[in-house]
Amino acid sequence: RMPQTPPFAAMFDSSGYNRNLYQSKEDNCGGLYYHDNNLLSGSLEALIQHLVPNVDYYPDRTYIFTFLLSSRLFMHPYELMAKVCHLCIEQQRLSEPGLDKKWMQKIAPKILQLLTEWTETFPYDFRDERMMRNLKELAQRIASGDEMYRKNVHQLLQNLIRKLAAVSQYEEVLAKIDATSTDRLTVLKTKPQSIQRDIITVCNDPYVLAQQLTHIELERLNYIGPEEFIQAFVQKDPLNNDKSCYGDQKKTRNLEAYVEWFNRLSYLVATEICMPVKKKHRARVIEYFIDVARECFNIGNFNSLMAIISGMNMSPVSRLKKTWAKVKTAKFYILEHQMDPSSNFYNYRTALRGATQRSLTAHSNREKIVIPFFSLLIKDIYFLNEGCANRLPNGHVNFEKFWELAKQVSEFMTWKQVECPFERDWKILQYLLTVPVFSDDALYLASYESESPENHVEKDRWKTLRFVSEV
Repeated sequence: RMPQTPPFAAMFDSSGYNRNLYQSKEDNCGGLYYHDNNLLSGSLEALIQHLVPNVDYYPDRTYIFTFLLSSRLFMHPYELMAKVCHLCIEQQRLSEPGLDKKWMQKIAPKILQLLTEWTETFPYDFRDERMMRNLKELAQRIASGDEMYRKNVHQLLQNLIRKLAAVSQYEEVLAKIDATSTDRLTVLKTKPQSIQRDIITVCNDPYVLAQQLTHIELERLNYIGPEEFIQAFVQKDPLNNDKSCYGDQKKTRNLEAYVEWFNRLSYLVATEICMPVKKKHRARVIEYFIDVARECFNIGNFNSLMAIISGMNMSPVSRLKKTWAKVKTAKFYILEHQMDPSSNFYNYRTALRGATQRSLTAHSNREKIVIPFFSLLIKDIYFLNEGCANRLPNGHVNFEKFWELAKQVSEFMTWKQVECPFERDWKILQYLLTVPVFSDDALYLASYESESPENHVEKDRWKTLRFVSEV
């Protein structure tokens, strides 16, 4: 029988590294150092050994996740997979002759479980042919033992292939979306009136727009692999001077695509506000986006909320004083206060904790939604990584650091698995993803044409922009 794995939310407990699930190895043995039942450090070889199950032992799930996540700072996943395969085969050779079948029955489910965890949590590792080859060889060895294992192996490979096909399809869709918005921008520059560019015409209900933004956010979050956070700061391994750990490491760009979406939404908000010729129309668009932002806050979609606020705070928008004078700004200031960067985003972090608590006790997907302000999440993980060494002075891997990293990334893993409960509106989604947005220069030009420049600097800039646009 396969060992059962708990869901992500239950994986990391607050007291630290939880070793009690399937553990039965003695402490401080074979190059691993524990304190109060928590694994603090170990040699790389000992940590790899600790990953591989044997007849009496299966590694704790928190350990599997933490080590698979962080080991890529020291070696390629395909190198780790080769070592795991080698250790499994070694174990088989060392078992008493004649006990092969019995040994296989005891160990096969555990090896299969380890491979299942790896392929389900880090599927993008297997976009490497060397990984696939090793996986298939080890799976083949297990499958040859028993009809039931053959079925399980087949299932595992099918699931993995399905996941990899889905990410390839998603990447194609992103490329198409980029191409469409570029084409439309060309049309916008040559024939500005030929495109209907008004978000309120497309969707007049701020609540519905917030829901559609949440669709985009959750879909994009879902495709980010946990390893993408770690790969963002892979450096050379100090114990292996000539070799960077990752020459050919980037298997995905989902994290970058998500950051680009944030920027696009900010510019879309600024574009929609600067476009209307009439002041009352601009004020109406600002009030509309304030309502959308408030709905995003209520849903738990902090990333869209922050993108909208940053779009409204761009200089071409914030300089429109006559327009802002017509806006009821009280609601906007409340939202700005929530996302205030002072004291390391204290207010936002408090709201995020509230949303996380709500999510843990939720009965519906609607209450489970937590979409963090993504740039800040990346920054937190980056500083955690920068603040601690990967290795201790004795050459041991600093596992305590990786435990903390894994804890942050595992929280994200819980959030990204929530299914969006709102109905999709393809027309609105299409608009949000492909309508052309202005560059900085185009925004300033539209802004100066809406409300004249107020000082010499603005006047000079306006002249230059007009000259460039006419050329």
